Amino acid sequence: MNEINSNDTRDIILDVTEKLIYKSGIAATGMDLLVKTAGVSRKSIYRYFTTKDELVVAALRRRDLRWMHWFQSAVDQAPTPSARLLALFTVLGGWFASEDFRGCAFINTSGETGDPQDPVRIVAREHKQKLLDYVLGLCTDHVSEEHGAIDPRQLAAQLLILIDGAITVALVMGDRSAADNAQCMARKLLDL
Repeated sequence: MNEINSNDTRDIILDVTEKLIYKSGIAATGMDLLVKTAGVSRKSIYRYFTTKDELVVAALRRRDLRWMHWFQSAVDQAPTPSARLLALFTVLGGWFASEDFRGCAFINTSGETGDPQDPVRIVAREHKQKLLDYVLGLCTDHVSEEHGAIDPRQLAAQLLILIDGAITVALVMGDRSAADNAQCMARKLLDL
């Protein structure tokens, strides 16, 4: 009999938790469903995570790393700073068209918590800050290239609103063209 290594078990638990939460939310993802779907015992889950909250936070942190890597890698393929800012929305459009698109896991899970100090909210805020910092870097490069008088911080904040707005409209309204519309608005902000 092949024994599953402990890192594999932990990864399986995190993978299943992330998928279930992204599909149905935190409240709908009970421990019984996690045990059944992951094919591990409840004892195995609690060996790695003392509470469901701890498990959810770990799964979200893992998603943050993976999502940010994917998003940055895709956007960074554009050849110029201006093109990278527009690529933010091209990449989102591709994601919106994917079969498993269910919106932003961080916005979705934040909506399930009422307390701003809830660990899930904190992870969501950290994710959005990382996204804002990344966009700020792109804006700073754009402003340097264009020698414009645009404030990169203000531009980054505006683009983050367009990004999250597009994600929300794509999910709630089923409007897969939300990324194109947001990109059109970004062009106006960037004066392109």
